[in-house]
Amino acid sequence: MVRQSPQRPDADEPELDATDGPVEPEAEPGTVDRSLWDELRIDPVEIALPAGTGFTLRAYRPARELTPTDVAERDEDDPFLARRQVVETDEDDEEVVILDEEFAALTAEEDEKDERKDEGRKADADADSEDPEDEDDDAAGDEEVPLFLTHKGRLLLFKTPEALVSFVRSGAPNDMSQLDSWNELAERVEPADIAPLDEDTYELDLVVENLRGGHDTWDSTLLIEAGEVARDLAYALRLPAVLDMLSAGSSLDDLDEALRASVNGGIGGFFGRRRLKKVGAQTASLGWRTIVGKISAVVDWRD
Repeated sequence: MVRQSPQRPDADEPELDATDGPVEPEAEPGTVDRSLWDELRIDPVEIALPAGTGFTLRAYRPARELTPTDVAERDEDDPFLARRQVVETDEDDEEVVILDEEFAALTAEEDEKDERKDEGRKADADADSEDPEDEDDDAAGDEEVPLFLTHKGRLLLFKTPEALVSFVRSGAPNDMSQLDSWNELAERVEPADIAPLDEDTYELDLVVENLRGGHDTWDSTLLIEAGEVARDLAYALRLPAVLDMLSAGSSLDDLDEALRASVNGGIGGFFGRRRLKKVGAQTASLGWRTIVGKISAVVDWRD
């Protein structure tokens, strides 16, 4: 009897392991598995502030599904939080005290808008006022808003991925626990998963220094991303003063719009760069110094 040699598997067929199941392909070196975050719709975020760099979490959900963070205890601890002074040390080691009133005085002249822009905003407001109130409420409820890992009006920032994961698993109270995917995250997350994407990494500690350098040195990507996360944080942490400073029509919003236009090519980019040159560097740096100070004041650092 002729004994047949064992048949070699076809090269195109998946390799089988000892249990006759297909072997999962290994991830390419340097890549991070994002399936957990994509499935649970939560993202790790890294934020650098003057006091240090920390990790936290952020999610976006319809406003109607979320309960805002409770700021009663925070504001009770600091009843003047909304108007607190931001004290920093300048390059020459001279103590500089920044007040909201100073910022308002510096920006009063720049905040004047031409007549056509005012008329356009008024027309939009009139059109909105004609809509039924219930439709406005529905639209507001369906709008996705940011939620961070916060507790009692403070942003929880962790200095290491391990510390963040330990907190998530601990069952400690926080505002993100209201998410239906929170329990699953607590069961599955590992320190290796805390690897924020580039677009989820923010360097708020560099903003003021960059603005001080003058128009020719402004980093559009740095400043635009800083504006995005500052708005998210101001909403999630209930910081109305910061929201006002970044609201439509403010000088810092004009700066943001000009930066966005400048990074585009063509005629839009040309006009954006022209608009940037009209933005006062001192006003912009002073405004951002105040914003970074107000956010830093409500951070709860965790080791």
